[in-house]
Amino acid sequence: MATRLAPSDDTLSFEEFLEAYDGVHAEWVDGKVFVMTPAKPHHWRLTRFLGSVIQSYAEDRGLGEVLGEPVAMRTNERAGREPDLYFVAAKNAHRVKDAFFDGPADLVIEIVSRESRTRDRTEKFGEYERAGVREYWLIDPERKRVDAYRLTEAGRYEAVDLGEPAILRSEALPGMWVAVDWLWQTPLPRQSWVLQQWESV
Repeated sequence: MATRLAPSDDTLSFEEFLEAYDGVHAEWVDGKVFVMTPAKPHHWRLTRFLGSVIQSYAEDRGLGEVLGEPVAMRTNERAGREPDLYFVAAKNAHRVKDAFFDGPADLVIEIVSRESRTRDRTEKFGEYERAGVREYWLIDPERKRVDAYRLTEAGRYEAVDLGEPAILRSEALPGMWVAVDWLWQTPLPRQSWVLQQWESV
């Protein structure tokens, strides 16, 4: 999604940002606030689909919970991001505060748009890597491209081989998988159908 600088050039603390932009899809970087433009329908449908199926899987197994915009994830002392979706493992639930998640998340998912490609693939890529986000998925519906990265012991992102046919899997959600082909379907698969696919394996 495209961004615009907040109307004021004044810098805000993270706490001031949380209070002033409560409920607004915005990000805080170096004291500046960037407000996101509204998501397009397909972007929102894809976000809702992934959030619902991952949350259902995690909830049934007590693995953790899915959060996302407009709940900020603080990645460091200078940045508070609002990924489209992120998964917080149960062991990290204590880091979910009243107004934000004190990151890093175990898995971050960004639905890439034309306006956000550079930001998601460079700026956020490096920031999430340095913050220690264990896994990072980039889903680009326009280009029908998916990239998944996993943090190595050296603290660097390594591309994950999705195989053929391409399937997304997460170490943070053992046993869960998402076929990449599902993401390009219109309409998207029903949650009940996805759950059946998981049960049949």
